[in-house]
Amino acid sequence: MADSPGLGEQALNKATEIGLSSQLDEVENLDVNIKTDPLKLVQGQVDAVTIEGEGLVMQKDLRMEELKIEMTSVAINPLSVAFGKIELTKPTDANAEVVLTEADINRAFNSEYVRAQLQSQKIHINGQLTTIQPESVDFRLPGDGKVALNASIKLVETGEKQQVAFSAVPGISANGKTVTLENVEYGESEEISPELTKALIDETSEILNLSNFDLEGMSLQVKQLKVEVGKLTLQAEAYIEQIPSG
Repeated sequence: MADSPGLGEQALNKATEIGLSSQLDEVENLDVNIKTDPLKLVQGQVDAVTIEGEGLVMQKDLRMEELKIEMTSVAINPLSVAFGKIELTKPTDANAEVVLTEADINRAFNSEYVRAQLQSQKIHINGQLTTIQPESVDFRLPGDGKVALNASIKLVETGEKQQVAFSAVPGISANGKTVTLENVEYGESEEISPELTKALIDETSEILNLSNFDLEGMSLQVKQLKVEVGKLTLQAEAYIEQIPSG
């Protein structure tokens, strides 16, 4: 078969792009490439499906710099093709890669959703239960396999401001769903409130929880984590029950 997609493939590519885009708040670029031939399509077989996206913004203001999902040997309902859809007849496994930049993670930290999460907590500081209000959060990926965070936090009851700083080595939780922070090294703020630092560590893990990046009908499990200067790459296995299409 020629490299250029046939009319059936083009229609499916477009329908899937529309279906995926409808689940996202923002899309800079999204490209779906379905490889098969007409005879296989009639029999409900698709050789490969590749989904590549750039600048995808999920709910909660979480942005992915890049998303790539690759599926092979996909079984579909051939009748669904007539309606411009890909309906899987059985779940399929896929490989996925998610790239998050330093700016993406900072955007999430400074989103209304995460601010509300932090402000809803009561934290012990100097023996008193206190409501916190993040004024600024600076998340960095300085290299050496580490993440670093520096935050200015206002204590609502007193108006006092606290600086919290720490660095840590990100790892993968046993279930492959969450990025955990290990070998935490504290800045000078450790003695102010271990609870405050823990709240920010937990929130970092929550932002990097891979279920945040699941699309409808898809779930991801992290297998490998690569931390470079300015970006975090998550290699994952994807379990796909359905491919969204318009």
